[in-house]
Parts: sequence; structure tokens; C-alpha cells
Amino acid sequence: MSAHPAPKVPRWFQRVVLRRVWLSFVVLGLSFFAFGAGSLNLFFLLRANTVLVVDHGWMALMDGGARQLAELLITGYLSMAAYLVFKACEYRLAHWLADPHDAASETDAN
Repeated sequence: MSAHPAPKVPRWFQRVVLRRVWLSFVVLGLSFFAFGAGSLNLFFLLRANTVLVVDHGWMALMDGGARQLAELLITGYLSMAAYLVFKACEYRLAHWLADPHDAASETDAN
């Protein structure tokens, strides 16, 4: 059984963010907060939407429940994208901290 190749990060993201440790750290923090805010908001809105639809049925869907559900799906995907950015930056920073060869090449590149 062969290992799957690691997914590729867009080249502009590698070139602009991941090559700079300090910027990776800043983007990591921003994506962490975006994921947290989106996830928390998603939970409360999904719960409220479910209660509304269960209590009022089709009328609730027609009065905005369906639109709110679509917005929840969009929020979920945006939160997932923020999580992926977080994980890419986390991977970069963890390898920079753990691999002395990578740290040496970082100082040579700057």
C-alpha cells in the first residue's frame, strides 16, 4: 500500500505566507480566530434554525429558514477553509521549530 502524496498548497500562499515564519504565525492566529468565531456562530445558528423549522415547519422555511440554512452552509465552508489555513501554517511552524536544517535555511534565505 503506497502513501498518498501530500496535497499541494497554492504557490502564492507558499511564496507569500509560508516562506516567512513571522507571517505564518500572524496568519495562523487570524485563521484560528476566524475558525473559532465561525464554528461558535455556526453551532448557535444551526440550533436556532432547527428549533424554528421543527416548531413551525414549512412556514418557517418559507419565511427565511431556508435562506438561513444556506447561510449556515456557507459559514461552515468558510470555517473549514480557515481551519485548513490554520493547519498549513501550523505545519510550517512546527517543522521550522523541530528541524534545525529548516531553521538554518530560513536564516540564509532572509
